[in-house]
Amino acid sequence: MEHFGRSEGVCVSPPASLVSQMFGERSVCQDEPWEKHCCYTHIQLPDGYSGPHLTFPLTLSGVTELLHAFRNKQKLHARYVLQLLGKTWTLLRLMPNISTVSTGTHTEITICGDLHGHLEDLLLIFYKNGFPSAETPYVFNGDYVDRGKESMEVLLVLFAFLLLYPHDMHLNRGNHEDHIVNLRYGFTKEVLSKYRVHGKLILELLQKIFSRLPLATIINQKVLIVHGGISDQTDLNVISKLQRHRFVSALRPLRRWDWPPDPEPDEDSSVYRRRVQSLTHCSPLRRHTPTHTARHSLHAGTGRCVEEELRERRRLAEDPELQHTHTDADEWKQIVDILWSDPMAQNGCVPNKVRSGGCLWGPDVTHAVLDKHQLQMLIRSHECKQEGYEFCHSGRVLTIFSASNYYDVGSNRGAYIRLGPDLVPHFKQFQASRSTRELTLRQSVGRTERSALQALKMQLFAHKSALIREFQEYDPERAGLVSLEHWAVVVEKVLQLSLPWRVLRSQLVSSSTQDGLLHYQDWVNQLSVLQPNTEIANTSLLETLYKHHSNLESIFRMIDTDHSGLISLEEFHQTWRLLSAHLQTDISDAAIAELAHSIDFNKDGSIDINEFMEAFRLVEHSRAERTAE
Repeated sequence: MEHFGRSEGVCVSPPASLVSQMFGERSVCQDEPWEKHCCYTHIQLPDGYSGPHLTFPLTLSGVTELLHAFRNKQKLHARYVLQLLGKTWTLLRLMPNISTVSTGTHTEITICGDLHGHLEDLLLIFYKNGFPSAETPYVFNGDYVDRGKESMEVLLVLFAFLLLYPHDMHLNRGNHEDHIVNLRYGFTKEVLSKYRVHGKLILELLQKIFSRLPLATIINQKVLIVHGGISDQTDLNVISKLQRHRFVSALRPLRRWDWPPDPEPDEDSSVYRRRVQSLTHCSPLRRHTPTHTARHSLHAGTGRCVEEELRERRRLAEDPELQHTHTDADEWKQIVDILWSDPMAQNGCVPNKVRSGGCLWGPDVTHAVLDKHQLQMLIRSHECKQEGYEFCHSGRVLTIFSASNYYDVGSNRGAYIRLGPDLVPHFKQFQASRSTRELTLRQSVGRTERSALQALKMQLFAHKSALIREFQEYDPERAGLVSLEHWAVVVEKVLQLSLPWRVLRSQLVSSSTQDGLLHYQDWVNQLSVLQPNTEIANTSLLETLYKHHSNLESIFRMIDTDHSGLISLEEFHQTWRLLSAHLQTDISDAAIAELAHSIDFNKDGSIDINEFMEAFRLVEHSRAERTAE
């Protein structure tokens, strides 16, 4: 993103506004009446439509009919989707940044973690635990979309229950409730494939909805629930006051031109007007006061004396630009930390380099932040756990993950928590597939290993040239042979992965060996092959494509501003120039033209993004092919 508009010939049209548009387009972010934005009323149901129907206000029978339809792989019509999303957004505007929930004497609250488009897991939770209701309240802790194939259905079910039971259904925002993240991890593609005509409109409305999801939930003023975690800078007072809808994407801080205008409430709703003003509406030159009826009362000192505080406020008031910069950066960091952070065993707080966002925080930070806000426990999600849950930091941090079979069939269980008045968590584990539950531990591990090995082979293939160069360092006579010990040294050096390569050798090097030596050129060639209809002579370009496969798809979908699934040959060239600038490598126009020509199958001057990405999916050689070779 840093290279958009950097140099001549690299810009993607329109160069001046594309990034700002992606992170906070005013036409999408501003809170205009949703009916004007959606215009669902003009969408007609076709005569042959046999899917579910919705009537508003929703009823329990209507929502259960929707669940039954989704279970049977039916699709909800775009008219109903837009209507449901619009009403969800209207409701979310009334909600505070931090939701508060109380357990009754005989009421338990159910807390669920990441779902990632696993509709089967969600339905299984409802089957085991019951539908959301006044007697069975729920907190869902973000990451509803991406990776799974039924993210849209998961969202629609959750939003339907939110509208049906707004006081008993609580939805936190996760780091995947972000339209830029969705470009990379599949949700954007899913929506556009399921709703080809109205997909762009649905995505724009989802942008608005994601930015309005509450950031945290507090139970009985003692248990904090956030998606990722905390940092040594986390301040719930700041989080409770910020205007969350301004942060349409949490991937970068706001810039001045990203600031959306203040919300304009509906003129015909005095209750709505009072609620929105108390939660979000403020002058840009003064801090707004939080609502006291819908937010947890928090006590935290600022560490300044009165005189210092007054001097600081005068300085900010005299310099509105400085005030905005200071406040926006601080608020952005608060949001990134609670959406992206992970716990670690060591004390301290360091940048989370694995995720390139948020932080890694230790037990000392947990105790400090929880004690500061008079809290007992932090419940978070954001990480897959083999048993579906895991304690750390002396039992004060609990991770819950509700998407079973996340990496592969049998890789992990899902779980949810039931929390009663005593605030002692009780865990319920599950696995969505019967065949999965019947797998032995050895079979389960075997399936996961096969998936991991395939991913590892893709990494090896993407570094083909570097591997061969390093092998040649141990092959001065250019015989094409290296020892298996040198093979292990080379792959670890090139991939920079500290794996037990000697143990993995038997699974990665199944042939191409002779008297304890490896024919390394044959081995590299046998790792994977292209789909049969694709021939590219430029191996350097090919390796770049595989190494940065996900980045390329993300850029393509950013350029495809009309969400048609097609980009022009010129836009295809611009994408590669952008990637070339980012990687600081020279990819010739001739090589790019050859690649474009090879995949413009019908020669119409445009490239189908999905066909392009599928054409370069790595596949394994079969044993028969290897024998023939």
